[in-house]
Amino acid sequence: MSEPAVEVHNLAKSFRKSSGAARSGGAGARPAARGLFRRKPRAAPVKVLDVPSLDVRPGEIFGVLGPNGSGKSTLIRIISTLLLPDEGQVRVFGRDVVREPLAVQRMLNRVSADAAFFRKLSAMENLIHTARLYGLAQREGAARAREILSRLDLSREKMDAEMHELSRGMQQKVALARAFLTSPILMLLDEPTTGLDLKSKREVQTFILEIRRDHGATVLLTTHDMVEAEALCDRIAVIDEGRIRACGSAAELKIAAREKVAAPSGAEPTLEAAFLALTGRTMEDAEQEKENPA
Repeated sequence: MSEPAVEVHNLAKSFRKSSGAARSGGAGARPAARGLFRRKPRAAPVKVLDVPSLDVRPGEIFGVLGPNGSGKSTLIRIISTLLLPDEGQVRVFGRDVVREPLAVQRMLNRVSADAAFFRKLSAMENLIHTARLYGLAQREGAARAREILSRLDLSREKMDAEMHELSRGMQQKVALARAFLTSPILMLLDEPTTGLDLKSKREVQTFILEIRRDHGATVLLTTHDMVEAEALCDRIAVIDEGRIRACGSAAELKIAAREKVAAPSGAEPTLEAAFLALTGRTMEDAEQEKENPA
């Protein structure tokens, strides 16, 4: 049996909330001012991630579904080596993200909901710049960039337009193209379709399926979209308050939540109903999170 693409053991991460600490009076402060500004006690750390075990199989599209503040993005940032865990171990194709970060970084790329670009450069110029950072020749980088952008239905005119002139959906397509320039074996997609119109969302989703089908890439996808999760993901982990509440295929999650869901006799619950039941949320909570994604 092949080793997992991503393997998590006893992972924990905590953050301290800002306490609005004021400056303390220094040696140079005037006598009358000393003692007026005292540092407030530091807030106790809050555990935002507590995952005893999780694995992602090679070649699968694995979804992480959770409400705002559930720990989805923190998990992605730890896997991508952007954030150090407090406890536990995360391995990417057998490489430890803390001990071997450079080896891990060579195997993956990440796309977030708010990707950063050189806004005065065109989409092609941004991608060619990225290709050169990865050691690709300009001609090779340009050809690969144009091929991927074409697959994402970006016209030649839009490829040559400055980034700030492109719509949110088009910018996200460029972010996906940039992440796939080097054909990584692991793609970390952190809510990549948030805020996109329906057409752009479907094009991005089609590209994600093509990445897996044509290149055998493993995809770890965080999302708020139940339809997207059910359509794309082989398995889904439901995360809430930093903990994995359930993990399995969409069908398995529905079965796991069946007893908790008030559905007509004999009717299968929807994935959204199963998610709400597994996380103890209401439909009103879900609607608010769709309107204000974190």
